[in-house]
Amino acid sequence: MRYIMEKPTMWVNELCLWLAGVIYLVGGIYATRLRSHIRIVMLYDYVERPTQRIFDLISAIVIVLFASAVIYGGWEDAHRSFTTWERFATFWDPPIPATMKPLTLICVFLIAVQSVNNLIVDWKNPKEKQYDPSKDLK
Repeated sequence: MRYIMEKPTMWVNELCLWLAGVIYLVGGIYATRLRSHIRIVMLYDYVERPTQRIFDLISAIVIVLFASAVIYGGWEDAHRSFTTWERFATFWDPPIPATMKPLTLICVFLIAVQSVNNLIVDWKNPKEKQYDPSKDLK
C-alpha cells in the first residue's frame, strides 16, 4: 500500500507488533519444551550427575518462583485489561493489551509447568554428555 498507492497502512505496524508478541511468548514455551534455552555448560558438564541434579532442581525452583511472582504481580492488571477489553489507543485501536497481558501470564505458567516436567523426566537419566559445538553446525 505504501509504495503502490502511496498510502501507508497504519494498522500493519500494530498487527506486526501483536503477532510478534504472540510468537515471542509461545516461542518461550516451545524453546523450553525443546530445551533450547541457554545453559552454562562450562560448569554443568564437568560435574557428576548428583550435582547436575542439584543444578536442575535449583533451576526449576527459580523458574517456578519467577513465574509465581510474575503471575501474582500481573494478575490484577491482566484481569482488568481483559474484562474491560483494553485497547491500544491508536488509529486501528486493536485489543493488544487485553489479549497480551493474560497471554503473558498463561505462557509464563506453561513455561514453569514444562520446566518441572523437564526436571521430572531428567531426574532418572544418566549424566548428560558434554556439549559438542559441532552439532550446532549441522
